[in-house]
Amino acid sequence: MTEAITRADRVLGSLVGGAVGDALGYQVEFESWARIQDEYGPGGITELRYNRISDDTQMTLFTVEGLLLAQPGAEVEAVREAYLRWLQTQREPMPPMASQGLAAQPWLYARRAPGNACISGLAHGARPGVNPNSKGCGTVMRSAPFGLRYGPERAFELAERCSALTHGHPTAGSSAGAFAMMVAHLANGETPQRAVSATMLHLRKDLDRSETVDALQQAYELAGNVPPAPNTCAPLGQGWVAEEALAIAVYCLLGTDDVRAGLIASVNHSGDSDSTGAILGNLYGAAYGHGALPPEWARQVEGREVIVALADLLGPVDETDAVAPQSMS
Repeated sequence: MTEAITRADRVLGSLVGGAVGDALGYQVEFESWARIQDEYGPGGITELRYNRISDDTQMTLFTVEGLLLAQPGAEVEAVREAYLRWLQTQREPMPPMASQGLAAQPWLYARRAPGNACISGLAHGARPGVNPNSKGCGTVMRSAPFGLRYGPERAFELAERCSALTHGHPTAGSSAGAFAMMVAHLANGETPQRAVSATMLHLRKDLDRSETVDALQQAYELAGNVPPAPNTCAPLGQGWVAEEALAIAVYCLLGTDDVRAGLIASVNHSGDSDSTGAILGNLYGAAYGHGALPPEWARQVEGREVIVALADLLGPVDETDAVAPQSMS
């Protein structure tokens, strides 16, 4: 009899899995598929040669911190303040004196190609309405914690609202919300197919979310016809914008339950490889737990001890009731 996957293992798996996919893809971010093949062979990058995570995991961890410190009903403001703390890590060489929480972690001060809209949106105060035409994937890659903390409806709402702190385009918000909703369904034990289908039904209630629905529909159809492999995601785009990055990850999630093969497929393409890998890693971990991740990758990924500590704190709360502040010490 197969042992049931605990929720704690799904939360840990999602956070570590996101970091693993991020690190795997960060090795080839900005490189074309042709260049990746020239450098690594016809199968592309298949090993974690360097364990460095990018801004994707950095911002995900600050999302966690914001939610853990949030007063009931003030989650968006708490996440905003957490993102502003992350912004300071991108401006300073090391933690200032008396820094606390994640801001006291020197390894998080590495500048790993942060997204322009994330930086500019935060620099302008991180208020809704900033960067109105931006729909980069920076909103999606940081939003898994909403789904690990809250039920599907609440996770969607908070991720969509927090998306607007840096990216004002509706598709950036709907894609972030859809991702968080999928993570919530998976963390609750739903199958990938059910999680994606339920999210697509939710998206179809609002015409402003049509770009996200259309991208996910393409991913669903491609997964049923083309098994994920290096560069098979090309028809879905390159992942620089929110709905494309989500679609690439969902295609791989639906196309294979082989976590290693899926992660490899998700990063081997001409595009935003670290973000597509991170998003898929979050989804795989929530679906199959920490034990399903390639063990040698999960053990060595940068910041593992901090990620594990945050996962231990990130228990679920009621969908309508926020959690009281918890200690980050």
